[in-house]
Amino acid sequence: MDYHQERFEDFSLMIYKEDKLIALLPANKVGNTLHSHQGLTYGGLITLKETKFEDVLNLFKATLNYLSDELVEYVKLKVLPKVYLHLPNDEIEYLLFKLNANLYRRDISTSIDNFNKLEIKSSNRKRSLKKAQANNIEVREVNEMESFWNKILIPNLKEKHNVLPTHSLKEIVLLKQSFPNQIRQFNAYYNNKIIAGVTIFETKMVAHSQYISTLSSKNNLGGLDAIFNYLIQEVFKHKRYFDFGISNENQGQQINKGLLSWKESFGARAIAHDFYTIKTENYNLLNDVLV
Repeated sequence: MDYHQERFEDFSLMIYKEDKLIALLPANKVGNTLHSHQGLTYGGLITLKETKFEDVLNLFKATLNYLSDELVEYVKLKVLPKVYLHLPNDEIEYLLFKLNANLYRRDISTSIDNFNKLEIKSSNRKRSLKKAQANNIEVREVNEMESFWNKILIPNLKEKHNVLPTHSLKEIVLLKQSFPNQIRQFNAYYNNKIIAGVTIFETKMVAHSQYISTLSSKNNLGGLDAIFNYLIQEVFKHKRYFDFGISNENQGQQINKGLLSWKESFGARAIAHDFYTIKTENYNLLNDVLV
C-alpha cells in the first residue's frame, strides 16, 4: 500500500498471541475513526486458516479495547466477500451482531461460480461473440499497461464520468511490477490496434475484473466479449470464481441497472460486500459470548 501512502494516515494493526502473529487489520485513521484501509477495494480482519472462533473472539475484543484506549471511537469495517475466503469464516459476522454494529453500506458485486456455471443464454452475448469472430478480433495478454490506460481507460472515464481511474498509470505499473503474477492485463485488437481491455486482479480463489473498458467507436466489434470469453472459458476456467466487480452508485444505495444486467448476461450472480460501523467502547459486549 506504500504506493499511495501519502493519501492516508496509516494505522494498520498486527495482532499477536504470545509471540505469534495471528491476524492483520489493514487500516487508516481519519480523526476519531479507524477505517478498513480506504486505499483497498477489499479489506477487513485477516486471520490464519487455523484460527478458531475463540481466538477470533479474543483478538477482536483486544483490538477494540486497544483502539478505545487510543481514543479511537469508531471502526468502519469492510467484511471480505465470501467468494474470496479460503475457508468458512463467519466469526466476524457473529461478533458484529454481538457488538450491535451498524450495517451502513452494502454493495452488490457479480460473480460466476465456475464449479456451478450457468449456460450463457443471452442473445446479445452470443451475437457479440460472433461479431468478434467475424472481425478477427485478437485477444492478447500483455505486460505493459500504458496502451490500455492512455488510449482507452483514461479517455473513457473522463468522457463518461469526468473521473480518473482509481489507480494512476504510475501506480498500476508499480503494482504490476510488484505482483506480476496477480495483476494481469488482457487487450483486444482489431487490425493490430487496441480496441478494448480488462485488468485482472487474481487471488487463489478469484479472478477479479478491476478495470473494464472499450473504445466507444469500436464497441460494435465485440472486443469485450472476445476478452471475457477467453478469460472465462480458457484462462480462468479452473478458478473457483470469476468476479466482475460492483455495479453500485451513491455508496451502495443504488445499482446501475444496465451495468448489472450486462454482467449477469455472462452468467454472473450477485454477492454482497458489507460495511459496518462499530463503537469501540462496545468491546465489553463480547464478555459473555462463551458460556
